[in-house]
Amino acid sequence: MKNRFLTISLWVVWITLAPFSGFAQDAPPKEEKKREANLVELNELDKTIKLDIRYARADNFVGRAVYTEARAFMQRPAAEAVVRVHKKLKKKGFGLVIFDGYRPWSVTKIFWDVTPEDKRKFVANPKTGSRHNRGCAVDLSLFDIKTGKLVEMPTDFDDFTDQASPTYDGATKIQKRNRELLRKMMETEGFTVNRNEWWHFDYKDWENYAIYDIAFSEVKAEK
Repeated sequence: MKNRFLTISLWVVWITLAPFSGFAQDAPPKEEKKREANLVELNELDKTIKLDIRYARADNFVGRAVYTEARAFMQRPAAEAVVRVHKKLKKKGFGLVIFDGYRPWSVTKIFWDVTPEDKRKFVANPKTGSRHNRGCAVDLSLFDIKTGKLVEMPTDFDDFTDQASPTYDGATKIQKRNRELLRKMMETEGFTVNRNEWWHFDYKDWENYAIYDIAFSEVKAEK
């Protein structure tokens, strides 16, 4: 009888808690002993960096704007490293154009939910979060300083094909040259390219930061 009572009690507890079992998936995973966010705006550090924030418009893979503002933030050390790359590139006649930087966790969840299962290698699982959520990843390309136009790359931003790989061998010589220049310059400042996306780079200290869900409007203005 006692065992039966215990079984029923546990069943009641499970029924009571069941509606909340998926709650963790609706909030960022919690991590201990991580740095406080110190997000800075990239083009506040250098106004000559171009922005092309597709997620603030409808011309992205989601088909609608998921950002309310066309802005790009990163953790200060990572942001300063991006600025150094930009300044080095100027000597070669190029500059950086930013597609995305820090990304709130809630947007990562949107991406996961709308992406077909066979394409999910191109988006982060919200259960583990993205390095974009930590403010230590950046999506970017090169522009020609003389024309102001994007240089030719193997694909456009957010291309969900094998051609987006940084090792894709079917690109033209010009495309490979531009892709490798971007990669080389980013690596000199502590970034590593994503294995599936030539435009995505992770900063070396990303593990030290938590997964944040801070809205752009809530980021404190810092110079």
